[in-house]
Amino acid sequence: MKQLSQIYLLLLLVTMLNGCSTIGYYSQAVSGHLSLMMAGEPVEKILTNNETPLELRGKLSLTQQARHFAAQRLALPVGDAFSDYVELNRPWVVVNLVAVPEFSLEPHRWCYPVLGCQAYRGYFNLEDARTEEAQFQDNGFDTFIGGVTAYSTLGWFDDPLHTGFTRLAADRMVALMFHELAHRVVYIADDTAFNESFATAVELEGLRLWLSEQGNPGQFRQALDRLTRRNQTLTLVEDFSARLQTLYAEQDSLPDDQLRNRKTAIFEDLALAYQELSADWPEPGPFGPAPVSLNNANVALFRQYNQHVPAFRQMLRNADYDFASFYKAVETLSEQPEPQRSEHLAALSQRFEEHL
Repeated sequence: MKQLSQIYLLLLLVTMLNGCSTIGYYSQAVSGHLSLMMAGEPVEKILTNNETPLELRGKLSLTQQARHFAAQRLALPVGDAFSDYVELNRPWVVVNLVAVPEFSLEPHRWCYPVLGCQAYRGYFNLEDARTEEAQFQDNGFDTFIGGVTAYSTLGWFDDPLHTGFTRLAADRMVALMFHELAHRVVYIADDTAFNESFATAVELEGLRLWLSEQGNPGQFRQALDRLTRRNQTLTLVEDFSARLQTLYAEQDSLPDDQLRNRKTAIFEDLALAYQELSADWPEPGPFGPAPVSLNNANVALFRQYNQHVPAFRQMLRNADYDFASFYKAVETLSEQPEPQRSEHLAALSQRFEEHL
């Protein structure tokens, strides 16, 4: 009954919004998530079905152990999340559209009830995303559409497991569960960096403890290596973003053709630098396998994630890995104005040292 009541509330929100395009967007969002939930089958039923493939049975059994661990050791509000499973016929659950003006790194922001404003818009149907993408491209925007493995409804619904999870390696599947469950704890409208960095910190520290309990603490090194590669990419992106911002500051004094040529050259240099950086990596980096094609949109999206991860990991360390106390501290911090939040997080980041 709880989920049906929430669906009716979302449908009511849709009818209250003005504009055909707005109504159309929210309708697809509600119907897409409703279809996902209705397609779910209880994990316990699948586990007791003798026709369930052995590999899937093993993965789903592991998810239920991880749910229990998340609730008991990580104090996450699991509820009935991840107790159903959906077989998807695509490699992503939704796709996100990002759109950024031609000479800017500030993405267009869509605003939603409850969630606030975000620099991306999610679609359950790829063609719907491409239709809106074309409208932005006609207005000169750089755009990017990326597949999303999983998303959180922030505790409004009992989010199901699906093939986006079970296609991952076991450790990455469990880490993704911890990440999405963390979004149920705290969420600040209009602060993607805070929200995602917090969830990533819970994911990392939760995975470290999980692997230790599973008798495989050394595997955590792989997760840290992935984080290191992401941070190296972020440093590279920040360097080139500074060059782009210097260029874009001249748009009132330089002709558009000159701006475009210099912009193209900077992005070509960034793509080459990323190719050199990732040449010896054991797996593709954050932008995928080189060579890559980059623009304002995928760079702007990438810059929003992970910047405060060391700060939140330091906060958890300060709480002596008492997750409930850590969440209270994060909630208190979330109530501060953005400048104070960022200043506090920056100071915490300076103190953090990786586990030895």
